[in-house]
Amino acid sequence: MLVVQDLTFRIAGRTLLEEASVVIPTGAKAGLVGRNGTGKSTLFKLITGEWAAESGSIGVPRAAKIGQVAQEAPGSAISLLDFVLAADKERASLLAEAETATDPARIGEIHTRLSDIGAHSAEARAATILSGLGFSHAAQARPCSDFSGGWRMRVALAAVLFAEPDLLLLDEPTNYLDLEGTLWLEDYVRRYPHTVVVISHDRDMLNAAVDMIVHLDHGKLTAYRGTFDGFERQRREKMILSQKMKDKVDAQRAHMQAFIDRFKAKATKARQAQSRMKALAKLQPVDALTEDAALPLHFPQPVAKLSPPILALDDVAVGYEAGKPILRQVTMRIDVDDRIALLGSNGNGKSTFAKLIAEKLEPFSGRVQRAGKLSIAYFAQHQLDELRPDETPYQHVARLVPGEPEAKARSRVAQMGLSTSRMDTRAADLSGGEKARLLMGLATFAGPNLRILDEPTNHLDIDSREALIRALNAYEGAVILISHDRHLVEATADRLMIVGDGTVREYEGDLDDYRKLVLEGASAARAGDRGEDDGEASRPSALDRRRAAAALREQLAPLRKKIKDAETRIEKLQKELERLDRDLSDPDLFTRDAAKGTKLMKARSDAEKALAETEDLWLALSTEHDEAERAALDA
Repeated sequence: MLVVQDLTFRIAGRTLLEEASVVIPTGAKAGLVGRNGTGKSTLFKLITGEWAAESGSIGVPRAAKIGQVAQEAPGSAISLLDFVLAADKERASLLAEAETATDPARIGEIHTRLSDIGAHSAEARAATILSGLGFSHAAQARPCSDFSGGWRMRVALAAVLFAEPDLLLLDEPTNYLDLEGTLWLEDYVRRYPHTVVVISHDRDMLNAAVDMIVHLDHGKLTAYRGTFDGFERQRREKMILSQKMKDKVDAQRAHMQAFIDRFKAKATKARQAQSRMKALAKLQPVDALTEDAALPLHFPQPVAKLSPPILALDDVAVGYEAGKPILRQVTMRIDVDDRIALLGSNGNGKSTFAKLIAEKLEPFSGRVQRAGKLSIAYFAQHQLDELRPDETPYQHVARLVPGEPEAKARSRVAQMGLSTSRMDTRAADLSGGEKARLLMGLATFAGPNLRILDEPTNHLDIDSREALIRALNAYEGAVILISHDRHLVEATADRLMIVGDGTVREYEGDLDDYRKLVLEGASAARAGDRGEDDGEASRPSALDRRRAAAALREQLAPLRKKIKDAETRIEKLQKELERLDRDLSDPDLFTRDAAKGTKLMKARSDAEKALAETEDLWLALSTEHDEAERAALDA
């Protein structure tokens, strides 16, 4: 059991935790959530004793082992397997002692304990963990120094999982994983035999792997039973009740204050007024629960209108070293509004394929046909280092619009989801999420026809990921997405493609099918793809459903444009009515200029009539859209 009691912690004059308390039962799988910067990682440092709290306490059972991923990725010459095995210090110590022990009684104790902790099956267990995180049998025998930083962090994660601490702390563990590793980790955490607290912005992990949510907000910790979806529902209900209570108390206070203001000077009512003042002092205002929404993202729409396909590949081979292609026999087409998610383990060629499409790699053979005036934007996390550290977001954007008014440049920065207060902050001082927003905005600044996003959600919190989903769904061009965030893929992609076995091919299942492929093995997935399950043969394939969805989106596009035009017209008319009402509220208007007053009254009547007609049109168009959508889904 983990008990946090009245914990207070301040850093650099900022309060991150203020009398925060929570209890996490033994064996619970808890997701720690909250906006970026609220102090989640700080809480982990306090739990492990790395930092000391100003006041309050943190209690864990005596002799309980606490484990978290090492901050330094392993880079020694030791093999991956040996590094993971060494994480179980008790096993390593007992094995070393067994080599030198001479006392028969002690030798017996050592071997009994080794048997109790499953030491003899340790290599198989370590190999299974490494395999789940994407390391082949051959890779497990290679030294840690052979791998890049991201892969080494996977080794560090494997080591802490192998050690099986009583309290496992995981801070954004999926940041270094692909979708396949994320799916495996979800399943592992769900079955983990001890207590887990995981910081994550991955909705699907929080829905699949945890049984309670701990919300850190405004310095307080609040526990909710269930998954993230349940937490969101309960949170909304609490916010509604909180607002109702606030409205009720505010009304009571206003009524009391009105009585006091009216009667406090009258002798006959002085006593009652004094009584109301005392009651008012006791009836403190209620603060409504509020949640700061992430600023929205707005991606510029494609400038050039192209005819499909915008890109076609025919028997293409590509790689980095001549004669050694990573991908071969790639044949496919990309249309103007395709939404493609690339599946496949890291190292299979997803980024290679993305670079081929983005013209960062030339094909070794085959034919790549691109539409004239095709514009492509490419975003990858490693590009964060390309930002000019001493320049502000405004300065980055101003470079792209030389000669334009400052207000226009700042408006474009705002569309990237950066607040006014952060527009003049040095890029080096921005958070990871703010840098990602800025870089995505810069990469897509010119209104490309195709956006390639390689792991765009790293460093983004849950609200920012939702803003990204809305921005992608509002974008009218094509998208190629590489992401370990299943929720993002499901919410935005129409086509799934597997990159593996040296090529790229369409995947005819959905992400649930793919999860089975990852967790249960290729043979079960192949059987599912062949439709061997009862009743599957008559059901349309996931590919057919996604193609139908894409066709429906294209079919309804003109109708959606009319709806959007109506909404814009309604907004303009509402603003016009507000302006006219302000002008007509002048009490001297008709005395000073009766003709102008009459003209304004007529303009208001015309605007009100136009607003009613436009609202009726919007309602009719929306109904037509919904009915067409339902009819297509029912067909």
